[in-house]
Amino acid sequence: MDLFEANRRATLEQAAPLSARMRPRNLAEIVGHGDVIGEGTLLRQAIERDQLISLVLWGPPGSGKTTLARLIANETRAHFVAISAVSSGVAELRSIVREAADRLGMHSQRTVLFIDEIHRFNKAQQDAILPYVEDGTVILIGATTENPSFEVNAPLLSRSRVVVLQALEDSDIETIITRALSDDDRGLGIRRLALTDEARSLLVNLANGDARFALNTLEFAAAGLDVEGTIDAERVLEAAQRRAAAYDKSGEAHYDAISALHKTLRGSDPDAAVYWLARMLERGDDPLYVARRLVRFASEDVGLADPQALPLAIAAQQAVHFLGMPEGALALAELAVYLALAPKSNAVYRAYGAASADVASTRNDPVPIHLRNAPTRLMKEMGYGRGYRYAHDFADGIVAQENLPENLRGANYYQPTERGFERELGNRLRQIREIYARPIATSNEGTPE
Repeated sequence: MDLFEANRRATLEQAAPLSARMRPRNLAEIVGHGDVIGEGTLLRQAIERDQLISLVLWGPPGSGKTTLARLIANETRAHFVAISAVSSGVAELRSIVREAADRLGMHSQRTVLFIDEIHRFNKAQQDAILPYVEDGTVILIGATTENPSFEVNAPLLSRSRVVVLQALEDSDIETIITRALSDDDRGLGIRRLALTDEARSLLVNLANGDARFALNTLEFAAAGLDVEGTIDAERVLEAAQRRAAAYDKSGEAHYDAISALHKTLRGSDPDAAVYWLARMLERGDDPLYVARRLVRFASEDVGLADPQALPLAIAAQQAVHFLGMPEGALALAELAVYLALAPKSNAVYRAYGAASADVASTRNDPVPIHLRNAPTRLMKEMGYGRGYRYAHDFADGIVAQENLPENLRGANYYQPTERGFERELGNRLRQIREIYARPIATSNEGTPE
């Protein structure tokens, strides 16, 4: 490396954000992730023995995926090439592979190809790299915030090991902040800045386990301060503006949150339900999407144990549509509390599931002839509607007649619970089924309709 290039790199390093300057330079400097990269782990042993395999690093923003990929390449003396799936295409991949093949053949040096946001590669792009991962031309390290089992092609995934990186602990973030404040060469140490305890706690809390967010916020909060200045909580809050987003309203975190909301409602926990509702709405989820899920819950998990649940859910959906946000959030919160406290029944859900299974798995016999409509003379002559018994002509408005196809005669799909209003429905259903169990009389057929 000539003097010009050395000076250029030094200038770039100084101009880089604090989060880039403070990246760990070796495995010993990594903070957190002891279960993945700590002493004695399989990945650590593979790196130390220079026995690389392709990896998919899955974790939230700021958890250290890019840093770990660079360290793996450095520790194994491999050539490191980093691209982003957002801006790279098949042509660039092919160029990288050609150079990697030349490098391996002429210098026996392997190439680590790091693909950031690999979940954004389409199938064609993933297929393009697959043969070269398979034959060892490149060692692939992909980074993703999304579940790779959904976003990465199965053949590529089967040739890689998935490494799960959890969000950093608060203690890890605090260690990283302390290191940045004390490092004279790469950090802010030369300025001898002070960080109040309140500001430190606030910064750690706002970071949400995201080291990049913590360091960039710290750097912005320090901007404009004199040497030995003090960073207080107000300055941190102004620099942060918002909590680090560990939530993607189109990604797995979104589906995890709606699952948590649904399951806490089912578990009759109004406090947790309101929390998960707020978590989704405050992170930017579509309130009408949330409303639709709550309408579904009212039918699926409350059902006829509380017949008011569904009308209230529809009313809340209409309120959100009419009011918009943030006012509509209160209608959804009211609904969430009501649904959590309502008696629960999935009897209708199970009844529909059983009926739909019979539709799919049994012969779909014709509608019984006495239940068919007969709007024309021909249809009447063919017997359509004959024998139909008009319920209002019978005591209690109930009449025994077979209403299912012959092959499903006697099937009972709806089995009410003893919870809430469904207990009353169960009593009535038992009376109805007793009437249906009696022999069907042939007289008093009623009025065909």
